[in-house]
Amino acid sequence: MRVVSAEAAVRVVHSGDTIVIGGSGGGHAVPEALIAALERRFLAEGLPRDITSLHPVGLGDRGERGVSRFAHPGLLKRIVCGTLVDSPKVEAMALANEVEAYTLPQGAISQLMREMASGRPGLITRTGLHTFVDPRHGGGRQSACAKDDLVDLVQVAGQEWLHYKPFKIDVALLRGTTADEDGNVTMEHEAIFGEMLSMAQATRAAGGVVIVQVKRLAQRGLLPAKQVKIPGMMIDLVVVDPEQRQTYVSVYDPTYAGELKVPLSHIAPLPFDPRKVIARRAALELVPGAVCNLGSGISTGIATVGAEEGVLDQVVLTNEQGLIGGAPASGNEVGASRNYWAMIDQPYQFDFYDGGGLDLAFLSFAEVDGDGNVNVSRFGSRIIGPGGFINISQGARKMIFSGTFTAGGLKLEWPDGRFKVVQEGREAKFVDRLVQLSYSGRYARARGQEVLYVTERAVFRGTDQGITLTEIAPGADLERDVLAHMGFKPAIAADLKTMDERLFRPEAMGLARDLAARAPVARSARLAEVG
Repeated sequence: MRVVSAEAAVRVVHSGDTIVIGGSGGGHAVPEALIAALERRFLAEGLPRDITSLHPVGLGDRGERGVSRFAHPGLLKRIVCGTLVDSPKVEAMALANEVEAYTLPQGAISQLMREMASGRPGLITRTGLHTFVDPRHGGGRQSACAKDDLVDLVQVAGQEWLHYKPFKIDVALLRGTTADEDGNVTMEHEAIFGEMLSMAQATRAAGGVVIVQVKRLAQRGLLPAKQVKIPGMMIDLVVVDPEQRQTYVSVYDPTYAGELKVPLSHIAPLPFDPRKVIARRAALELVPGAVCNLGSGISTGIATVGAEEGVLDQVVLTNEQGLIGGAPASGNEVGASRNYWAMIDQPYQFDFYDGGGLDLAFLSFAEVDGDGNVNVSRFGSRIIGPGGFINISQGARKMIFSGTFTAGGLKLEWPDGRFKVVQEGREAKFVDRLVQLSYSGRYARARGQEVLYVTERAVFRGTDQGITLTEIAPGADLERDVLAHMGFKPAIAADLKTMDERLFRPEAMGLARDLAARAPVARSARLAEVG
């Protein structure tokens, strides 16, 4: 192992290389100094050219940082990732067909790192079947120049599976907190673990170079052996960046590192607006002992509602980055968590999700059609990508999708707890035809999955008829406020109910009382034998 500057380290990246980058979303364990050095080299020398950037999660601050630094003509040939939303400049290149862009399920790419580390011929999984990732529906392509097939449909034991092909990695850009003189790396200040170890192993298996960015150096033998996340035997170069931030927003938050747990009163309540109403209605689906996932967007507000209502200790909230328990973060720091109980590597979290470990999953939606299909990955002039959405939505026992009923300028009021539109959104979200298929309602019904679609004015359930309207907000007019803004006519339940009036008042709902009256999630019947 050698300690070198960032400028020296990135000289090992050659034109045509495939690089894998660790980290998540808004700067969580992202090796920003290495990414920036690679950009500076290209701007100064015009090299390297035509690289492939591979990373399970979107990387960037939705501005200039992260892989947006690669958005220069000639530098980036191909990008394969879970989402492009964090790197708008690369997203724009994909829209303009200036880069080969693929967005694949975050969990599939994460687990693929382990498969490549072991030399196995890729990942075999059901994740992505009957979505735009399925080669019958596009194979995850997000630009016309993306011609190669990265995913195959295969038959194993008489069933359909997807085969995610492996990559030959030339260089890995990873990150930790501390490296000792032998190159052993710990991650004590990081908000996530990601798949740093698997990426290092996969790169070493391919004969590539492993570069790790850290904040500080330690003397040989001083790092606790059980805290080492990447052994020095797998690392070629270490770059020290004393200014390394924990995330793009936070220099260092001890709660994200697990160093400190804060009183729940320190977690500010959500403002009383449509997003809070939706998060509250979704939270009404919680039951004691439920293991849940909170996706990005509106659904992250469920953790804040849970903190305000004092129920976080009655359920297990998780996120796909590997955090278990506590209050997953929202906004620009989605992926981190406060007061969590455990942090595991991201591939293992997705193993749990894919295996049916989630009792409830709360995800956002951009579009829903009459068959209960959902789009989150591409709409309007945006290429978002699925992130962990496909793994989560296909693996959970019960799925709750959340979103505002319309988008673009929506303004609402609730005088005396009654629904009132001040300004309707310009864009319908319940549409006749999706732009891209991220979730198949028909496939969900075939698997017996229970599905809800929650908005601030109406709640729908997945049924054999597609979706059925089951609840409407107090004060909302069925024709004027709901059906007139839908691209299809849903089935309407014979016992159409009024949404819980507590949702539409600013004071706390008393959710803890609701949970206390509910039976906990049932686990194995064998537990009854314990007595």
